[in-house]
Amino acid sequence: MAKPLGRSEYREVTYDAERWDLLQKLRNKAIPIMQALCRTHLEPVLHGSVTRGDVKPKSDIDVFVPLRTSSFSVEMALEKAGISVNRRLLMQATPTYAMKAHVEIDESTAVSFPLMRLRKVEREFYKFGGEASLEALLKNFRSPGVDKRLMLIIPTENGHRESSIIGQEQLAARMLKISVDTVLNRVHILLRRDQVGRTGVFVKMELSEDETFEMALHRLANQNPAVRRRLAASS
Repeated sequence: MAKPLGRSEYREVTYDAERWDLLQKLRNKAIPIMQALCRTHLEPVLHGSVTRGDVKPKSDIDVFVPLRTSSFSVEMALEKAGISVNRRLLMQATPTYAMKAHVEIDESTAVSFPLMRLRKVEREFYKFGGEASLEALLKNFRSPGVDKRLMLIIPTENGHRESSIIGQEQLAARMLKISVDTVLNRVHILLRRDQVGRTGVFVKMELSEDETFEMALHRLANQNPAVRRRLAASS
């Protein structure tokens, strides 16, 4: 896993033809998925390195539907477009975070959406890492965002410029148009993860073929008081 870097880190990165080709390949894979969701007015965003441009061979394609919606709408949109689903999972990072549906298309491609109301810091997590709409992707727009090293990635004509946000949290918040609290929250989480290691997620449960996300969520809420409390708080 990438480790956070010190506040003095700064550099200009020039992309070679191989990286530009990889970026286009990943975006071309994401676009039909987002088009399928847009046809049913779900307004998805792509987030992470594929929006920023600093992709690597193992970069994931993470499509997120910010609005709380029915799982039927999402799954039917994918099915109508002929997009096969590998597996479906309920995911909850911590007891205080919203439960999300995670529709895995393949090992590196997934669509997720909240099953509970998102707090501001949860919604801004995606903007923190960089997000882009379908329209932005079709225009070859690249978004600024922060990677797991806590480096702010600013796209340039030839690649990107990167610098540490440690000690520059307010500047990063203004540039990404999110709250300082969200930036400080992410800095705290990633620095702690660097110190103690990844602790895993609170809930990660695969659904059976005949079970909807809503059915699985309510079954889990009946069994788990923490999930039940978070569900009640979002209603």
